[in-house]
Amino acid sequence: MIEARHLRVLRAVATTGSFSAAGRELGCTQPAVSQQMKALEASVGTPLLVRSGREMRLTQAGQTLVRHAAGILAGLTAAEEEVAAIAGLRAGRVRLVSFPSGSSTLVPTALAALRAEHPGTRVSLEEAEPPQSVRLLREGDCDLALAFRYEGARGGQEGEWDDLVVRPLLSDRLVALVPERHRLAHAPSVAIGDLAREPWIAGCPRCRGQLVEVCESAGFTPRIDFATDDYPAVVGLVGAGLGVAVLPQLAIESVRPRGARTVTLEPAVRREIVALTLPDLAQVPAVAATLDQLARAATR
Repeated sequence: MIEARHLRVLRAVATTGSFSAAGRELGCTQPAVSQQMKALEASVGTPLLVRSGREMRLTQAGQTLVRHAAGILAGLTAAEEEVAAIAGLRAGRVRLVSFPSGSSTLVPTALAALRAEHPGTRVSLEEAEPPQSVRLLREGDCDLALAFRYEGARGGQEGEWDDLVVRPLLSDRLVALVPERHRLAHAPSVAIGDLAREPWIAGCPRCRGQLVEVCESAGFTPRIDFATDDYPAVVGLVGAGLGVAVLPQLAIESVRPRGARTVTLEPAVRREIVALTLPDLAQVPAVAATLDQLARAATR
């Protein structure tokens, strides 16, 4: 096996013409140079140097190896510099996937702070809801996934992230959204059962499933007239008096609820928002820095 340190010594011998001169250039002794050359010749299985008077002369194999050594060592130096830049957060790339309400609230604050501290680190953003975002992470199509799951939900969610690094960010409470002229628009709080006879506007598939589950636990099945993944559309439909909805507080913060009012939902229903990554990726400096900034954004 050819080692980079042996190539550096061979190139020095070829340049200076002797073991002693190569040692002076490299800052080591003549016996150390001789030992490394013997090790290199043993690795390649053929002589690389022959003595000619007081100088060392390259064999044909030695000339070939020196010719390739320049490119190999230059590539290694470039790789070392690039890795050092990534480790020192002077460079690096993070592929982030987030659900929409996280993209509009947590992500901008986190990425602005990351850019201010580490301008050489680039972050790309794509949107996907869990479980698709988690699948993208496991398949290697992203480095970080912003995801959520509902507390106490049925369907085996508890063990779904056991193989991942989970960074808890915040607990996001769901609120009821009703038209501003609705009979419950000014109520201090509502129970989900108070809305049993209302037409519903439902959100993303996972939120929709949670809505049906919560309503069924209250003794009714919601009549879903409209279903959309777009939170501004949900708010617009409620504001137009076409129904009621239950949305995460984080989603409301990113939308101006014209014509609609939020009402506290009792008992509380919450979703846990987390950042997920793979154990090996958690050790990458750029990924770790992005995780830290997402956590700081959540505290704000």
